[in-house]
Amino acid sequence: MIDRERFPVDPWRLIENRYSGDDAGVTETLFAVGNGYLGLRGNHPEGRHAHEHGTFINGFHETWPIRHAEQAYGFAEVGQTIVNAPDAKVMRVYVDDEPLSLDVAEMTEYERVLDMKDGVYRRRLLWRTPGGKEVLIEDERMVSFEERHLAIMRMTVTVLDGDAPVTISSQIVNRQDGESVYGGMPPHVRRAASAISVPGATFDPRKAEKIAERVLQPQEYWQDGKRSALSYRVTDSGMTMAVLADHTIETDNEYDQRHLIDQDIAKHVFRVQAKAGAPITITKTVVYHTSRGMPARELVDRCRRTLDRTAARGVDEEFRRQRAWMDAFWQRSDVKIAGQESLQQATRWCLFQLAQAAARADGFGVAAKGVSGSGYSGHYFWDTEIYVLPFLAYTTPLWARNAMRMRTMMLPAARRRAAQLNEAGALFPWRTINGEEASAYYAAGTAQYHINADISYAITKYVRATDDFDFLKREGVDVLVETARLWVTLGFWRSYEGLESFHIHGVTGPDEYTTVVNDNLFTNVMARFNLRAAARSVREIAERDPAAFRLLAERVELDPSEPEEWERAGDAMHIPYSENFGIHPQDSLFLEREVWDLEHTPREQRPLLLHFHPLVIYRFQVLKQADVVLALFLQGAHFTPEEKRADFDYYDPLTTGDSTLSAVVQSILAAEVGYQDLAHEYFEEALFVDLGDLHHNAADGVHVASAGGVWTALVCGFGGMRDHYGQLTFDPRLPVDWPELAYSLQWKGQVLDIVLRRSEMRVTVRPGGSGDAVPFEVRDKAYVVSVDDPVVVPLADQGPVVRGRPTLKPAGEVRGPDDRLFDQAYPVEVEPTLPPVTTSIPIIPDAAAVDG
Repeated sequence: MIDRERFPVDPWRLIENRYSGDDAGVTETLFAVGNGYLGLRGNHPEGRHAHEHGTFINGFHETWPIRHAEQAYGFAEVGQTIVNAPDAKVMRVYVDDEPLSLDVAEMTEYERVLDMKDGVYRRRLLWRTPGGKEVLIEDERMVSFEERHLAIMRMTVTVLDGDAPVTISSQIVNRQDGESVYGGMPPHVRRAASAISVPGATFDPRKAEKIAERVLQPQEYWQDGKRSALSYRVTDSGMTMAVLADHTIETDNEYDQRHLIDQDIAKHVFRVQAKAGAPITITKTVVYHTSRGMPARELVDRCRRTLDRTAARGVDEEFRRQRAWMDAFWQRSDVKIAGQESLQQATRWCLFQLAQAAARADGFGVAAKGVSGSGYSGHYFWDTEIYVLPFLAYTTPLWARNAMRMRTMMLPAARRRAAQLNEAGALFPWRTINGEEASAYYAAGTAQYHINADISYAITKYVRATDDFDFLKREGVDVLVETARLWVTLGFWRSYEGLESFHIHGVTGPDEYTTVVNDNLFTNVMARFNLRAAARSVREIAERDPAAFRLLAERVELDPSEPEEWERAGDAMHIPYSENFGIHPQDSLFLEREVWDLEHTPREQRPLLLHFHPLVIYRFQVLKQADVVLALFLQGAHFTPEEKRADFDYYDPLTTGDSTLSAVVQSILAAEVGYQDLAHEYFEEALFVDLGDLHHNAADGVHVASAGGVWTALVCGFGGMRDHYGQLTFDPRLPVDWPELAYSLQWKGQVLDIVLRRSEMRVTVRPGGSGDAVPFEVRDKAYVVSVDDPVVVPLADQGPVVRGRPTLKPAGEVRGPDDRLFDQAYPVEVEPTLPPVTTSIPIIPDAAAVDG
């Protein structure tokens, strides 16, 4: 899945040892550095021939009116797109007035490295100039985790075999409004980025919008000695930003300096009379500050103070602090796969991307691409809550709390959105930066009401894992209450043969190839969880902290009868089940549709969304991503092993995997039901989705949710960890060729170190936690572990083993999307219009009280 000659295996570093401009966009993503607030794409410092000269700041965006061809009430009105902040990465090198340009330069040595242990990007190349001189160029780049506004670039140039004039031009460039001057496509037309990487596709909705008008309005700009300042106000959103850069030069050579400043560029040019073997080191310290509306001059002052602190500590100290931060991160977060160096390297790259996307988000969200690219316009989705929050909650809970506070701060906007859609409570936006809905296509956007339950699920899982009652009573419960209110007005009651059931119609589940349906199983199962969690949390606060409950009741105007109403709706929630098929239908009419023949769909027509009209896709049983299967994982305690196997067998052959969110969930369930080889196959697909550019859009930024899913696939899939009902359990599924899997979990104030081997599972508790003993179960047998008493659990096996993979079963002819006839499909049987109320398993009283 990755060229190992060009990108050799190293357990702690991603290494590129051969330059190529053919996949510049991909490598810019792979070698990007960031901290959750500030991100720098892996552009070469020469500042030429890039796919996207990207510098991104979390939440820094512009707004623009969405133009619908046919407007209707309640459609999203204001689009939001991340803004490319001024680019300070540029450090151009000239020797004998010849510029270094990698596309034409003769490089006798080349290597660049993303060092995941140090948290630093490095590059080393040996350039033979047109005049025949050998020039060694070494540079490094760091975005600080300790000082979230800070980035450092350091370049050393050494002419090895002769004297020569050397010029280094350090720049800050506003590429958002002036990129055509410095290379690249001018943004003079609003467009979805037209550089489409998928063959045959004419557009790609996953790419960012470009804005025709000027975005960054110049404010204060100046130079003082070796410092430069640029600042801007964003035209429509009103956000402000400032960037300051400071420089130092270290060399025994003679040199002079020149300066240039205007509203869109700042230059510091160092002209050096280089002697053979005498190095020239330029260190560039850069600080970015942004605000929702603070005057730019105030941000300039903040930048100045940050630079002053950095100068006082020294750059070497900043690199030392970065390494110490990384050491602590890996101690909490590393997952070790013994004997699998290629998988180990890719796993650590994914985990490092999670730190780069979330560590210093500090109240902002975690965007689908983090701060590594402009894909999906920098928007936040449900990706954070379902795929990223588990990693954060179980390794660094503070990051999870910060990410969830972004949602609590969006609650007023979510209330307004619910009212606009004639519902009570709150409806969170499907995609957003500022809290307002930015999804113009409601069928695969606003209709995904399940985001309410996803957010509530993440809050509940976090509180259970950490016992953070303070967050629950102060902020989290407000979200639970308002989302529960939405479900009871969105759904409705139906009576059939004396039984009452609660239904939710006109929604879209996670599978965006099936939209606006009735009783989507995932939505109903997760809404049931949401309703019960809200009722339980309100009662818990009332019992544990009556004063906090009074404040809650006042904040949300709580009616005392509401929790009972939520529970009643949750207990009666219709969970679709087909006795004829022995499976859970994805929605009420899913099994009436014809089956898409994926086996005979050419690869060049994938992903389907780029080659078929939505109405074509919507008529068929075909999935963009796991839908029912995801419900089986998130709410697994409500389904029997037999039901999970039957559902997985049915849906797996129908799933295209056109979404990068799918493979990790398929891996987890495949492991659980016994398809161990298939679980490993899906795991590798998720692991290399960016490193191998498997979806042909890694150039747009890291697939952060897939990276988070990699951790979940390791810990919950192969490690078998679950915490349904707030109880920690394990049922391991170690792959046959893995001798050992080791990972750590933070659980209720303790850190558990877990080592899984084929014959045993070892659990220890690190000193320094709360000191409490930790109960857990392994395959229904109870254990208790403490600091003084580690536990070794013998394992007879690694669960059931099913060979091969599920396939479609012959059942006569069906028609494909282009009227071809296929003879491989499931039978299509129509279920009754009003099915009797059936649930997958009886809901026992204790389970109903605490839910999964």
